[in-house]
Amino acid sequence: MLEQSLYCVCIFSQAQDDVIVDVYERLPVPFGLVRFGVAPDHPEVKNVINTFTQTAQHERCFFHGNVNVGVDVTVKELKKAYHAVVLSYGAEANRCMGVPGEDLAGVFSARDFVGWYNGLPSNQKLNPDLNCETVVILGQGNVALDVARILLSPLDMLKKTDITQHALEALTASRVRRVLIVGRRGPLQIAGTIKEVREMINLPDTTADMLPADFKGISETLKGRNVAVQNQDAKAVPTGQMEDLECGMVISSIGYKSLPIDPCVPFEHRGAIIPNDMGRVLDTAGLYCSGWVKRGPTGVIATTMNDSFDTARVLLKDMKEGTLDLSVNKPGAQEITALLQERGNTHRNTQKKKNADCTLFSRKKNTLLTNSQKFKTF
Repeated sequence: MLEQSLYCVCIFSQAQDDVIVDVYERLPVPFGLVRFGVAPDHPEVKNVINTFTQTAQHERCFFHGNVNVGVDVTVKELKKAYHAVVLSYGAEANRCMGVPGEDLAGVFSARDFVGWYNGLPSNQKLNPDLNCETVVILGQGNVALDVARILLSPLDMLKKTDITQHALEALTASRVRRVLIVGRRGPLQIAGTIKEVREMINLPDTTADMLPADFKGISETLKGRNVAVQNQDAKAVPTGQMEDLECGMVISSIGYKSLPIDPCVPFEHRGAIIPNDMGRVLDTAGLYCSGWVKRGPTGVIATTMNDSFDTARVLLKDMKEGTLDLSVNKPGAQEITALLQERGNTHRNTQKKKNADCTLFSRKKNTLLTNSQKFKTF
C-alpha cells in the first residue's frame, strides 16, 4: 500500500531538508489501495493521487517498482542500507470464513473481485461467471457495498468511470439482477458508512429491499440509548432459523489481514499486525510501521493518512532526540540496486534520478508503457 508510504514522505519532506526517501513497491506502479482498491465510480476519492504525485515528484523521493520486499530483498538488508525502514505493506490476505464450501467454484473474495474490475495485475484472469441472476455478498462493510453497487449499476454510469475494459465488457453481458448483502449483525452495527449506504439505496433502476424484522424495535432501542450503552455485555443469540439462498455466485467480504513479511520482523498472528509502540516496531531499532499492518485493516483513507503521519512524526522525533543512530553513513538505494542486479533482477525499475525510465501499467489497455519522465502519466 504505497499511499501509506507517501503520507510518511510528505511529512519527511516538509520537516527535514536532508532526508532521502526510497520507496519500494511490489507492483510496477505506485498508489496501491487508492489505485486498485477504490471503487471506479468514486473519482473524488481517487483525487488524492494528485497529492501523491506531487509528493512522489519531490527531488529527494524515489520510487522503485517491482521489488518484493521479503523475497527480492530482505528487511535485514534494507536495515543495513538505510538509517530507518518503514513497513507500510497493508493487508493483502483475505480473512477466511472457515465454513465448508468456501473454496468451491463461484466463490470469490471481495478483494479479488475488486482487483478484477480495478485492473490489479494479479486478478486480471479472475473471470467471474456473471451468467446468473442472483449474487450473495457476505459482509456489510464499504467494500461489500462497493461490489454490490458495481454489479447493479447502469452501464451508462459505469462507462463514465475508469473501470477496466474487460470488466465493463463482462458487466455488459451480465445477467445479475439481484444482490443479497448478508451479515451477522443488525442494521445499526454494519461497518459501511452512511455515504455508501445512501449510494446503494439511491442507485438508479434499483430497489433496496430490506427485511422488516431487522428494524423491529430500533426506535425503542434509540429512545433508551442510555440503557443500551450501559448494557455492553449483551450478545446476539442465534434463533435457530435457517434459510437457503439460491445464487450463482458468492463473494466473501468479511475483511482482510496482514501477513508476515520477513522472519526478522516480529509479527502478532492473532491480530495480524506488527507489534509496535506508536509505529516503532518492538525490540527492533530503526524499524517502523504504518497503516493497516500497524493497527489492522479498518478505517477510511483519512484514517490511514493520520496514522501514517503519526508514524512519520515519531521517526522524526527519534532522529532529533538521537534515539535513531545517524552517526554512520548508509549507502541506501545504491546497495539495494546492486543486490537486485546480482540476483538477476535486471528488470527492476529502480529510479535513481528524476529522468530515469519508469515502466508503468495501463489499467485501461492492460499493456505496459514506457515513460522517460518521473510520475508524469499516473
